[in-house]
Amino acid sequence: MEALHIVVGGEAGQGLVTVGQLLAKVLVRCGYAIVVTQDYQSRIRGGHNTFRIRTSLTDLQAPQEAIDLLVALDPLTVDLHRGELTERGLILLDRRWPGPEGRCLSIPYQELAPERQWNMTALGIVAALLGLPEPQTTRAMTDFFGPKNPQAAEAGRQALEQAFSWTRDQHPSFPPLPPGTAGPPRLMLNGNEAIALGALSAGLKFFAFYPMSPSTTIGLTLASQASSLGLIVEQAEDEIAVINMALGASFAGAPSMVATSGGGFALMNEGVSLAGMTETPLVLAVCQRPGPATGLPTRTEQGDLELVLHAGHGEFPRAVFAPGSVEDCFSLTRKALETAERSQGPVFLLTDQFLADSYRAVKPFELTPPARRPAPGDDKGPETYLRYALTADGVSPRLFPGATKNLVIADSDEHTEDGHLTEDLIVRKQMVEKRLKKLDLLLEGVIPPEMTGPDRPDLLLVTWGSSRGAVLEAAEILRGRGRSVGVLHFSQVWPLRPDQFLTRLEEAGEVVSIESNAFGQFARLLRRETGFQIRRQIRRYDGWPITPEYILRDLETP
Repeated sequence: MEALHIVVGGEAGQGLVTVGQLLAKVLVRCGYAIVVTQDYQSRIRGGHNTFRIRTSLTDLQAPQEAIDLLVALDPLTVDLHRGELTERGLILLDRRWPGPEGRCLSIPYQELAPERQWNMTALGIVAALLGLPEPQTTRAMTDFFGPKNPQAAEAGRQALEQAFSWTRDQHPSFPPLPPGTAGPPRLMLNGNEAIALGALSAGLKFFAFYPMSPSTTIGLTLASQASSLGLIVEQAEDEIAVINMALGASFAGAPSMVATSGGGFALMNEGVSLAGMTETPLVLAVCQRPGPATGLPTRTEQGDLELVLHAGHGEFPRAVFAPGSVEDCFSLTRKALETAERSQGPVFLLTDQFLADSYRAVKPFELTPPARRPAPGDDKGPETYLRYALTADGVSPRLFPGATKNLVIADSDEHTEDGHLTEDLIVRKQMVEKRLKKLDLLLEGVIPPEMTGPDRPDLLLVTWGSSRGAVLEAAEILRGRGRSVGVLHFSQVWPLRPDQFLTRLEEAGEVVSIESNAFGQFARLLRRETGFQIRRQIRRYDGWPITPEYILRDLETP
């Protein structure tokens, strides 16, 4: 089945996200794959927003630009997107508005339902056009509204019934989707929800945040499960308080995590350095958006890689993971928490607005117990406890203050093995080298980049993080045209092990890097660490996610 791209457009406050989420849920329940892209302005009401759903019976990896079905909830949507329609493209619009002749289905919203239910009318008409079952559509709406607002659920049911009946009478020529495939149930999750679930599955016990788009829904998802899973979620007054509260919780023995975006992370820099000096485990999820300053607070970019790589003054080890899919968001969050505990230091999860808000249909995750942590009573050491004892691998025994008879001392100054501050320069050198030894531990666990395609391709596309899906689809299209194309995708961007990938770069015919920033930050990192210079780069920094079409246009430009 060829993929179908549906775009719901309108103003904030018209309920377009509700339409999009319910339609996506029905598609997933009926066996279809989805890729959702949310585009919204930084305002409560008004502006122009879209909820984009690409769907197919087969797996999908990336968003699409051309539109097959445009659901216009206001006239501006028609004006802005009519030129993006495919040959089969159709616009659904209110019959009171003008539209391109022969490309529209005019809807008598005023006759079909009260104004408050027009978004449900639009949902019903789209579902009927696509051939989605009315019972499943109604069930999804009832599940959404019923528990909290039975009256809204009943009004929505009536609006859907009218919409399905009206659409059947129109005999529209738009081709419906092929029947969905029955299979095991799947979850409809976006990246932030998967991060929250991954953290819970890894034993997270403390989470602090200050609301900052696009990271906020990590905290909201965790808060919704906190009481049943023994988790403390704290909304602090600012990001400085956030990281210091999390460091305190981790010092006391609770696996801890924070989430923010670039501007909030800038305030956390001193706390990151404190985690490095005190050797305190902490996971920091940084959901990127375009900067500098406030930038485009509701759009996407991969512009904070170098910020995260160098955050915090001084030198200390860290690991940086960059999920390329919703499944990665789950598994890499688990790995980040385990790595932080094992290495006793800060670990970063670098995602972005596109992946944070992008819903996918995913198989239920296979859960394994969290990695075992030292119990508070595991004090088999001597009466005199050395929190920063010099060890072969740089990892010192860790006890929790107040949980044993041993005295646990930590200090933000340079310190001796027992935790007291020192200005002994010989001890200083020993402690720096002790902390840096943990880099070897991190290097042992580095995730190798994913290589797809032939071993020695004529063209090798290199990317990282959320650009993965678009690059994989672009490569598949090029292979269909007879070209030898490979993809090298990094889901861990620090530390790097050149022995895992340098040969692939050197043996490829042409190497092209693809990332969503203006400087080509990952390509610069690869050159710094390996000496290999990627001379051709495809960069996007207008706030839109990278798409296969964007990549192909650039590659075809001389």
